[in-house]
Amino acid sequence: MSDPTAFIRANTVIASASLVPELRLHLATSVVPLWEATESTLQRIGLPPPYWAFAWPGGQAIARHILDSPRLVGGRRVLDLAAGCGIAAIAAARAGAGGVAASEIDRFALAAIALNAALNDVEVAAIDRDMLDDSPGDWDTVLAGDLCYERPMADRVASWVRAQARSGVTVLMGDPGRAYKPADGLAEVARYMVPTSRDLEDRDERETVVWRVLG
Repeated sequence: MSDPTAFIRANTVIASASLVPELRLHLATSVVPLWEATESTLQRIGLPPPYWAFAWPGGQAIARHILDSPRLVGGRRVLDLAAGCGIAAIAAARAGAGGVAASEIDRFALAAIALNAALNDVEVAAIDRDMLDDSPGDWDTVLAGDLCYERPMADRVASWVRAQARSGVTVLMGDPGRAYKPADGLAEVARYMVPTSRDLEDRDERETVVWRVLG
């Protein structure tokens, strides 16, 4: 299926993430069927794994923190980096951000973000490219949820968010203890126990920290 919107509607259900029941999202209820559907499609159109179909712990923690403390984003220009399902971006828009954008390189993720934003009656602008080679941009706040699961990606993210922080941008990272989280230059701002699925993780919940990146 080459239509991302149709594929998402056919392979997900409308549900809420455990830590953020206020928001509705197109989510997969089981990993295996969707991954198999993705693999069969991959042979024809080069579809990457459907990370967009799950509300990962880091994104949930950032979304919860923003909804509980809307002053963090109120009136501010917010970017959700490598946004996945867009849960952090949607939370920022719901909390009164002055403008919200979500970046992704996967067109299926971008379609999921658009569908999820519409479900929650908020506006999220799409940026369909890799931003990690960009200079610090016109953002007041950058959100980065669960991006430290592979070393090459984590190293690029760490370098980029530190440059953002040095330029005066507020950067919040949500991380559930991934192996490649930066070892320093972070200040804890919130901590949550996030229920997880054993299809995705090796446990039923993950302790997840929201960090502020120091400049």
